[in-house]
Amino acid sequence: MSIPKEPRQIMINLMYLVLTALLALNVSNEILNAFKTLSSSISRSNWAIDQSTQEIYNAIKENEQKPGQAEKVRPFRLKADEVVKQSDELVAFFNEWKRRIVIQAGGYSKEDTTIPDKMADIDATTTLLVEKIGGDTVRDKIGKFRQFLLNSVSRFDSGQISPLMPLRVDSCKKDDDNPTGEWKRGNFEHMPAIAALAMFSKFQNDVRSSEAIVVKKLFEEAHLHDIKFDTTGAIAIPKTSYALAGDKIEASILIAAYNKSNKPVVTISQGGGTKKEAVNGIVPWETIASGTGLQTVKGTILLKTENGDITRPWSFDYMVGSTGASLQLDKMNVLYIGVPNPVSISAAGYSVEDVYVEFPANSGATSEGSNGKFTFKVTKPYNAANPLMVDIYAKSKDPKGAPSKIASMPLRVKYIPDPVPVVNQVAGGNFKASLWRVQIAPQAYLKDFDFEAKFTITSIQFSVLPKGGDYIGPFTINSPSGCRFTDNSDVAKYMSRAKQGDKIFIEAIKAKGPDGQTRTLNSLLFTLTN
Repeated sequence: MSIPKEPRQIMINLMYLVLTALLALNVSNEILNAFKTLSSSISRSNWAIDQSTQEIYNAIKENEQKPGQAEKVRPFRLKADEVVKQSDELVAFFNEWKRRIVIQAGGYSKEDTTIPDKMADIDATTTLLVEKIGGDTVRDKIGKFRQFLLNSVSRFDSGQISPLMPLRVDSCKKDDDNPTGEWKRGNFEHMPAIAALAMFSKFQNDVRSSEAIVVKKLFEEAHLHDIKFDTTGAIAIPKTSYALAGDKIEASILIAAYNKSNKPVVTISQGGGTKKEAVNGIVPWETIASGTGLQTVKGTILLKTENGDITRPWSFDYMVGSTGASLQLDKMNVLYIGVPNPVSISAAGYSVEDVYVEFPANSGATSEGSNGKFTFKVTKPYNAANPLMVDIYAKSKDPKGAPSKIASMPLRVKYIPDPVPVVNQVAGGNFKASLWRVQIAPQAYLKDFDFEAKFTITSIQFSVLPKGGDYIGPFTINSPSGCRFTDNSDVAKYMSRAKQGDKIFIEAIKAKGPDGQTRTLNSLLFTLTN
């Protein structure tokens, strides 16, 4: 998967990659809380955009009341009325979806009534938005509202703002999990409830950002042919409100109404008070995201008029998130010596193709695999006090850049647990004499262990207390390839004439596993029955 240049698409990919990590059997509370923080941060960003849009909207209504302006401004004010109305309705529509998801996921948390009690629940979104095709309704609403916004301005302006509007429906790639490329499945299937709330908050942010662009454009169209004006407002609109460290942040800083022959000068606080002259009323601005959390950019805009210079302050906020990584042990919560351990790894903001791992030198650990799926092999134990550290790296988005270390994670490493000795899957007790006479060898059985790990019994002591007779044995059998009863002639002779009432002792059992360790196992005692 290639890294897109558009910041909005980068964030969508970010959310999708983190979602993959959330589907692990051991979901991290830190990741769930990150989505909670993301949803809250976007909500604050929405409020800031609302304030900016309201200022422009009020300016349109105030200009309509000025002498000689009503007839010219009213058509644009009516369009702005409808844009604001439908924006509010769509935001409310997304709020209702948030509520439905929380209820489907078991209701609100008692500790925090803004989040679901079961943040990691993945059935709610799948049921509501995929199986009950609610996602199709969401997709259609977004598509229709986007087209409505584009139709609210002139054809020329529609072509200009279309690539700037973040609200859109992007097609989903076809893959094994989504063979038909369905939008609802690609965006909502198996999505945890808290991640779905963050997704709908992002939709609301897209609505408010797109609304701001259109209302601003309606203000400009209402005064397109004005040469002189006496009311101005400084506007700063970022193309994205959320980014990762290292991503490009872009914004347009402009005065709401302008004269092409009168170029405003913008002063930007970042960069030591940099001054830029507007081209067609717009000052492009960009920077590289740094730090984490809410970032504020501010400055002033100066416009020369016949009545003197007009200076207006402006500002906008954007959120910088931090990169993170997720490591999921696909079978158990520890690594085991002697068997291949499957692991899934992802890093927020990076393609799985660019993620890889490294172990410390002399750690006795190696890794194979790619595209987020790896196999770890380990040779010595580590515990919680002295864990095996694995470093997760991602290739730089810049072909000439150095790889980035995303995270270091501690892992425990254990020997495979001792197997249970059995004969014909029986670990002692009563055994039919007729069935015993046809047994070939004891086996070592790993109970409730998810890996395929074979143990070979290499040594036993075999003895018998016949019913009414004298103790026989013990007879020792040693074989690196696996002990058989026929490996000892005395044991083989007894096996053919074993009878009801005999007691059989198999002791000093030793077994060797795939980790190369020889284990001493529990003894077996059988009583032969009819």
